Amino acid sequence: MDFYGRDFLRILDFSEDELRYMLTIAKKFKQYKKEHKMHKFFPDKNIAILFEKTSTRTRCSFEVAGYDLGMGVTFLDPSGSQMGHKESIADTARVLARLYDGIEYRGFDQKIVDDLAKYSSVPVWNGLTDECHPTQALGDFMTIEEHFGHLEGLTLAFVGDTRNNVANSLMAMSAKMGVNFIACGPSELRPSDEIVAKCRPIAEKNGSTITITSDLAELYGKADIIYTDVWLSLGEPQEKWGERIELLKQYQVNSEMMAKAKETAIFLHCLPSFHDLNTSIARDVNKVFGIDEMEVTNEVFESKQSLVIDQAENRMHTIKAIMFLTLYKKEEK
Repeated sequence: MDFYGRDFLRILDFSEDELRYMLTIAKKFKQYKKEHKMHKFFPDKNIAILFEKTSTRTRCSFEVAGYDLGMGVTFLDPSGSQMGHKESIADTARVLARLYDGIEYRGFDQKIVDDLAKYSSVPVWNGLTDECHPTQALGDFMTIEEHFGHLEGLTLAFVGDTRNNVANSLMAMSAKMGVNFIACGPSELRPSDEIVAKCRPIAEKNGSTITITSDLAELYGKADIIYTDVWLSLGEPQEKWGERIELLKQYQVNSEMMAKAKETAIFLHCLPSFHDLNTSIARDVNKVFGIDEMEVTNEVFESKQSLVIDQAENRMHTIKAIMFLTLYKKEEK
């Protein structure tokens, strides 16, 4: 398969076979990493990673993946770039494409990363937008397949705020990979009709289903994977904490929920997580609302069923695969 020069903006932009191939390459790179096998394929290339939203895992994954592939990496946050302030997205894309071989963007509006790709002559990779988080979904499915040995026929239940970017990309990846997807949360926070309408025919073609529900009983006895995310995302007003807690408290992932899923069920979370009071945000929320665990209990987070650290590592391997495939020109090697 030839990915050279392509952008990585959404899961739905790629076929089932292409996504499968990305996972295969990611596993190969993970093997190289574990065996300390050099894989600096691009000592003559440089990439720029643009962050309007801060991140630990995404930034470190792109930086380490870039260094492992032999590339130079330039990190730019809002204080280090004029993008969208004094310089248009189009001008930023055209200038960076003359200086770099690839551009990553992590921020807010999906239109920004789409416009970067439109005006850039080098590959653009989506590190997260309000609409989707494709690198997260790819790393998650690598983790799921590593654990179960297969993907087809499994059931992934995303619990909580089911209309967020991570849930959107997991729904798309589930549809592509033949995994049943359950979005379980309050009706006020359900996925958009648009994303469901796009994913459902793909799921049907691949022998899986998409279920949108507020009833937790829908996942009991069915879920192989219980997945959740924070109740309030970066960039949302802090004043919404009270409203979100009231809406989502019944969807907290706890030992009772895990016990009602399949006996072999695992727990996933894209991180960061408010499972204890060891963060300033969690302590602030605790002072006002009196809760010391939010979307997941510490018991579940630290349990053997929890594969959240494996997820975090696999982000690097899948991102490395994405960059390698979109920068690798066969006739050059």
